[in-house]
Amino acid sequence: MKKFVAVAGNIGVGKSSLVELLSARLGWEPFYEPVGENPYLADFYKDMRAWSFQSQIFFLSRRLRAHRQLLDHPTSAIQDRSVYEDAEIFAYNLYLQKHMTERDHQTYRELYQVLSQFLPPPDLVVYLRATVDTLVQRIANRGRDYEQLIEREYLTRLNSLYKSWIENFTLCPVLTVPADDLNYVAYDSHLDLIVSKIQEKLAGKEEVIFEDAEVAHVNNLSS
Repeated sequence: MKKFVAVAGNIGVGKSSLVELLSARLGWEPFYEPVGENPYLADFYKDMRAWSFQSQIFFLSRRLRAHRQLLDHPTSAIQDRSVYEDAEIFAYNLYLQKHMTERDHQTYRELYQVLSQFLPPPDLVVYLRATVDTLVQRIANRGRDYEQLIEREYLTRLNSLYKSWIENFTLCPVLTVPADDLNYVAYDSHLDLIVSKIQEKLAGKEEVIFEDAEVAHVNNLSS
């Protein structure tokens, strides 16, 4: 049966890597972050308060289009970051930091809520949870110049928003992966564990968690 899985998580946590590995392992079609340069970005970075609304609307439209394309795809698919994160994490953070006005944020939220009602949710959200220390290290390791200026405080705020969002997310089942302890890029045994948990969750098992003993076991195998 066709499945739709979304991989969620903070900057640098390893979403794209997991999408790539799972698509190869399970034969699912990968859908990465929407391509195409945001025409508002240059203005946004010069004056965030003036251009945050337009920039986020552009990102939202691209993400919604990708969500629709993914649903229409004939085979199982896996998505790198969901449409929900654009609204619940990044746009909301701009509002909290006063880079988006109350009026603009309310308009954005109403548009997001109306449009998202017409899109069926994923069968599963895989949430990669990691501490800021892990995020900082992984961001440094992948060496993208434009990410090196990201501040720990910013990642901390996003982590807090992710925690609140995932705790209240009810549109579909969620599998939380302890990404601090699992290096699925380097070790097949770590990926095997994640794959088994995803398959359990998709099969309808309600309580699926990563037991400390399981994580310790795969870490021993990789040491």
